Amino acid sequence: MEIRMDHIHKAFGQNKVLEGVDIHIRGGEVHALMGENGAGKSTLMNILTGLHKKDQGTITMDGVEKTFDNPKQAEEFGIAFIHQELNIWPEMTVLDNLFINKEPITSFGLIQTQKMKAVAKKQFDRLSISIPLHKEAGKCSVGEQQMIEIAKALMTDAKVIIMDEPTAALTDREIQKLFDVIRSLKESGVSIVYISHRMEEIFTICDTITVMRDGRTVDTTPIPETNFNDVVKKMVGRELTDRFPERNSNPGETILEVKGLTRKGVFENVSFQVREGEIVGVSGLMGAGRTEIMRTIFGLDGKYEGNILVAGKNVTVKNPNQAVELGLGFITEDRKEEGLILDFSIKDNIVLPSLFSFTKNGMIKDKQEEEFVELLIKRLTIKTESAMTSAKNLSGGNQQKVVIAKWIGIGPKVLILDEPTRGVDVGAKREIYQLMNELTDRGVAIIMVSSELPEVLGMSDRVIVIHEGRVSGEVIGKEATQEKIMTLATGGQINE
Repeated sequence: MEIRMDHIHKAFGQNKVLEGVDIHIRGGEVHALMGENGAGKSTLMNILTGLHKKDQGTITMDGVEKTFDNPKQAEEFGIAFIHQELNIWPEMTVLDNLFINKEPITSFGLIQTQKMKAVAKKQFDRLSISIPLHKEAGKCSVGEQQMIEIAKALMTDAKVIIMDEPTAALTDREIQKLFDVIRSLKESGVSIVYISHRMEEIFTICDTITVMRDGRTVDTTPIPETNFNDVVKKMVGRELTDRFPERNSNPGETILEVKGLTRKGVFENVSFQVREGEIVGVSGLMGAGRTEIMRTIFGLDGKYEGNILVAGKNVTVKNPNQAVELGLGFITEDRKEEGLILDFSIKDNIVLPSLFSFTKNGMIKDKQEEEFVELLIKRLTIKTESAMTSAKNLSGGNQQKVVIAKWIGIGPKVLILDEPTRGVDVGAKREIYQLMNELTDRGVAIIMVSSELPEVLGMSDRVIVIHEGRVSGEVIGKEATQEKIMTLATGGQINE
């Protein structure tokens, strides 16, 4: 299927989101759509699939003008959209999520469960997914949920598949498997619109790239005719001299130490320490236990064995309130479900963990609160018309900045960042990295869990690698390589 979107305009109230965007998606090509957070990429695709109505412009499919009233019509026509924010029903099983509103039924109106299982198994085998079909989807990791969404889209036999940050929560192995599937789909004539901020992926899997900036199309170029620096300049309107800012690490005293931390069946005998002003990267394959360890330290997942020491003092962390009182902050990997209250304003989300610092005799000091919020919005360059804008109306990257802002606001001693740049554009990533440097310069200790090895290597002073719930090794930042980390992540040993 060939799709043309010409001179597309869209405004939400006074906010002009798209101002004359053009994109041409050819049959059987992988077309990258790139731009900073808030550039209008997702809005453009939501117009294509009928979630939003365009204000101006034309959409043609195989030369015929066409619009949809809703996403279901688009899907029935052969256009599937895998959204960045996952559409999972947590209380339902994996199998039920795959077939929701599409269950095959007999002539007597009975659901054909065995047929569903057979179709699901075939698709899971294709993607090398090993998630039990009877498992509650809400108990799956974010990465597993992402693979469920990808499998669900592929089951529709779509002619065009839109993938919005499809690899954000996937391991390298899963990414390579997804790429194999994309190549297979391409060979069969399926078009892929690939929205991603991971440059390496764009240059590996895509044929053509369209860059958007501030609601406009900047350029469309065949991948062989462009390069990393050229794309970045088009996206942000300026050159980024270095992908990762230079770090001048000068660690102080140990501020956090865990000894023999254990949750039976999840992780076991985990020990490490973090010093003031240090960034410790935590790497490992999906399911290794990285996030579970951090959630336990922050008091999110109940009882544990072993010891947690803050500033040399043995503490028991039973809940997040205690963690915050001890000076710990935690930026979750799942900003939609755990990081934000989407119906709340930006201001209310930012001040939530530090609300008591703005109260006196039970009264909120509005002026101080407003100044505090405006300072953080400006410092993190959160794109919004007002601090009162609802968090749900922000792009994914700007939502992530709000989550970071709220935890910076408590003045943490230790800040745990779980996938801090997931779904964030290259310009905003550098801003977050620079902010991490500023925090460590002020003595804040940072633990950074990341699935992006270039990020781990580019920002960490030390790297702790987790394999099957245990610390498999530690590498000094300057000595760390992708090969060393992957060796430890897969249960191997490195010879120093």
